[in-house]
Amino acid sequence: MRAVWTIFVKDLRVEWRTRETAVSMVVFGILVIFLFNFSFNTGREETLRMLPGLLWIAFAFAGVLGFNRSFAAERENGCLEAVTLAPIDPGSIFVGKLLANLVFLGFAEAVMVFVAALWYNFSFVPALGAFAAITFLGTLGYAALGTIFGAVAANTRMREVMLPALQFPVAFWILVLASDACSDALRGADWKVVWGGIERVAGVSLVFTVASFLLFEYVLEE
Repeated sequence: MRAVWTIFVKDLRVEWRTRETAVSMVVFGILVIFLFNFSFNTGREETLRMLPGLLWIAFAFAGVLGFNRSFAAERENGCLEAVTLAPIDPGSIFVGKLLANLVFLGFAEAVMVFVAALWYNFSFVPALGAFAAITFLGTLGYAALGTIFGAVAANTRMREVMLPALQFPVAFWILVLASDACSDALRGADWKVVWGGIERVAGVSLVFTVASFLLFEYVLEE
């Protein structure tokens, strides 16, 4: 637990000094939200119907920016090799990195949702509880995949290209299920329907998180 906390706090301190990862994710996500409105030129009702999918597209691409940097600095400075040689459980490294990625992506998502609410004049308040639960569970699974694939891509020369190429085919199910569940919650669907969507997102995210945790040790050995 101490190792997890140390890695988590270290990443937060580095980000606080540079302010590169979170700011880049926020700016990129906001640009996606704004460009969508100008590119598709749809009516208000159609735009609001597509809003959950738009948000998750913004979440997904903003997350890639953060996951790419998750292990890049350690790999470039040779710090990751030192961490793997230290008497630390690889699972602790994964959990510490996952928590940091969750904080960065969660912060970016909160800003993007706030901007989308202002830009499209849409209130998330009536379904805020269900929307927040779905977003957290989906983000957890997506961040778990981003953490392990970020470690894999850090070993390659073209990590900016390799990470989305590796991650998106696997994360497809999380993005689709989370988008559908958010759509049901925001349009005021029956609670049983919303709860079913939450369960599906939670199940898939749990599977990906546990699998990433168990496989992370073998990724570090490569």
